[in-house]
Amino acid sequence: MSQIDSLPPLREVIARHGLSAKKQLGQNFLLDLNLTARIARTAGPLTGVTVIEVGPGPGGLTRALLAEGARKVIAIERDERALPALAEIAAAYPGRLDIISGDAMTTDYAALADGPTRIVANLPYNIGTELLVGWLTADPWPPFFQSLTLMFQREVAERIVAKPGDDQYGRLGVLCGWRTEARIAFNVGRENFTPPPNVTSAVVHLVPKPVAADIRVRDVEAITRAAFGQRRKMVRQSLKSTSVPVDKLLAAAGLRGDERAETLPVEAFLAMAKALRD
Repeated sequence: MSQIDSLPPLREVIARHGLSAKKQLGQNFLLDLNLTARIARTAGPLTGVTVIEVGPGPGGLTRALLAEGARKVIAIERDERALPALAEIAAAYPGRLDIISGDAMTTDYAALADGPTRIVANLPYNIGTELLVGWLTADPWPPFFQSLTLMFQREVAERIVAKPGDDQYGRLGVLCGWRTEARIAFNVGRENFTPPPNVTSAVVHLVPKPVAADIRVRDVEAITRAAFGQRRKMVRQSLKSTSVPVDKLLAAAGLRGDERAETLPVEAFLAMAKALRD
């Protein structure tokens, strides 16, 4: 474990501030500064960039983001025990770390954007997917952020990047495939965390891409909810729950009706979502 700045090792910080991880907050701390630096670099060059970080805990990733040259880091932390440790980082990087004591689930992220903005976080496992969906369903689109570099359980990461025909392909894969270019950057073994979780984790990098303005999020959600709600059935049957003539939806996407949701490309769901609106 290398030092990236003059601050004390993270284990010392945790011990001094009594920062034992809380399961109810989904906390699993990364203590290897080489690894946090790798996550920060996955977000791309950070010079001149504002980075929003969710759940910094003792600040391992926070320090890496600042050391990699982020113009400003805005750290949102619900656990008040971590605030003194973060304040020490702020003192070491004057004017470059803003600490928000609050709930990540109720934060107005767009209001925090300041120039080129990226979101980089080792997300708490218990809210990670919900936060991602919130960021990806924001309007207007393209969004306020340039990219998302996020830690998830490996199982969730596979759902994010899943393609038609994959066992993990579902509503999350359609949403991410529609609005972003997503890739798994690398895996992170459970032994790298304190305490070790029961699963392997992965860092996912997502970059927003342009989408058609005439397709609404709520229509895509309605179509995918119906299609994957009965994923083992043919779409002619599963789409009946939309209360729209199924033949109209199938015709819009060029489908026969005997396909199953997990085999359909993202474009088919978008075509049906547009027909649903029309």
